[in-house]
Amino acid sequence: MAKGKLIFDMDRCKGCGLCVAACPLKILDLNNKVVNVKGYNPVYEKITDKCVACGSCAIMCPDSVIGVEKIV
Repeated sequence: MAKGKLIFDMDRCKGCGLCVAACPLKILDLNNKVVNVKGYNPVYEKITDKCVACGSCAIMCPDSVIGVEKIV
């Protein structure tokens, strides 16, 4: 099974949570300890090394905050 690497543009995230809801493995969450330049709590990978590069999070993000790289 392919692994994935997630890349976030934290300063563009508006904390809508659509990516969190879309992730089938539930490895994403909003970081309540961080506030980005726009004043929002950005998304982060709460469970690392579990991403399978499905791309659901990136597809759901309305602001193209998330990039997904496949690692073989």
